[in-house]
Amino acid sequence: MLWNDQIVERRDCINIEDRGYQFGDGIYEVIGVYDGKPLLLTEHMERLERSAREVQLTLPSSISNLKNRLEDLVSLNELEEGIIYMQVSRGAAPRWHEFPADDISPVTIAYTRPEERMTTIENQGATAILTEDIRWLRCDIKTLNLLPNVLAKQKAVEHQAIEAILHRGETVTEASASNVFIVKDGELYTHPANNFILNGITRKKVLQICKESALKLHEETYTVTDLLEADEVFITATKLDVIPILKVDEHTIGTGSPGKVTKKIVKAFRALYEQEV
Repeated sequence: MLWNDQIVERRDCINIEDRGYQFGDGIYEVIGVYDGKPLLLTEHMERLERSAREVQLTLPSSISNLKNRLEDLVSLNELEEGIIYMQVSRGAAPRWHEFPADDISPVTIAYTRPEERMTTIENQGATAILTEDIRWLRCDIKTLNLLPNVLAKQKAVEHQAIEAILHRGETVTEASASNVFIVKDGELYTHPANNFILNGITRKKVLQICKESALKLHEETYTVTDLLEADEVFITATKLDVIPILKVDEHTIGTGSPGKVTKKIVKAFRALYEQEV
């Protein structure tokens, strides 16, 4: 694993006064690894840098160095298929709510984990549920504060669903760990990348695919009713890639099978991935 700037044997210790542990005062990224190579690593590191800036956290080393260390980590672990998890906390200091003194250094941790692609589910589709979005108002920052997401995901698991799609009142935002797209009359809709959602790396690639494929896409809000009456629904996330949603709660989406627009996105994303790695 990566501990600050050193690759070391895996360690399970944690300082009880680490602010990531006590306050969720930190940021993180999850990067997919395909065929031994991190996918879209530059984009993930750019988002890490943005998150750090938004929470006034100084990264302990340059983005270039972090990228190199993560690539070293994948190589040393001989990881072919899986993820890299990386987080940076504000550091370990006596427990006060305000930021610690300047001499307290951030703590960086990263490790790899084998994880297979979800090709079968991507081909066949899955189900989701709806639940109220109870998160804070800066969902655009990828912080360690994930309890509302955990509760939503657990609710999905208890209903044998792959995801919990979140809504604030009637407005659909995203899902517990993914972005949501709907298709109506051949056109795509997804919530704009503002403070109510995390601008997913896979989401951004899907937007690029739509532009290159001349698919009409609207980054605008839509309602729960729009979602349930959509012709197609799919979710996107790192390593999840693009998953068709065939049913939300008790409502069948479209024909109840993956739609042609979603299939086109799946195919294009796979081709993009093959080019990237």
